[in-house]
Amino acid sequence: MAADKQKAPDFLAGQTTGKENRSYLPWIVAGAVVILGVVLLMVFGGKKTPPVNPGGASLAPPDPYAAHLPITDLKMSEASNFAGGKVTYVDGHIVNNDGTTVTGITVQVGFRDFGNQLAQKETMPLSLIRMREPYVDTEPVSADPVKPGDARDFRLVLDHVAQDWNGQYPEVRVIQVTGK
Repeated sequence: MAADKQKAPDFLAGQTTGKENRSYLPWIVAGAVVILGVVLLMVFGGKKTPPVNPGGASLAPPDPYAAHLPITDLKMSEASNFAGGKVTYVDGHIVNNDGTTVTGITVQVGFRDFGNQLAQKETMPLSLIRMREPYVDTEPVSADPVKPGDARDFRLVLDHVAQDWNGQYPEVRVIQVTGK
């Protein structure tokens, strides 16, 4: 008998035992698309950072009448609110050293960080303290205008203070004054 070569079964007849030629082109295209997507996301998306100002951000310029309204005796305190957060109070004293009756005062409050850059600024109307007992009650300046020579206590209420605040007293600047 002659030695017969073993024949492969019919279902394996079309298969080869060598390595197949694979095309890496789809993988290269997919990688390029992913890299392009990441680059576009970095350039056009994501969190926008404010432009860097070498002099640091600053408060608005003071109102020309602000020189006649010196702010002194600043004090700060904190209290918890009903929502479980903190409220910061800035109390102070203001005097009207000129001949105009003041009916409205807008201030900017500036908190600095440890690098002495402006970390937060808030613009708000100045509220005068109307009474202190049994609790501190405030009113707008328009409710009881500050006459020439009058001195008043005020309170500013801030719902949030920047986390990177340096702990020093903020700058309180009078930026708008209305009078009659």
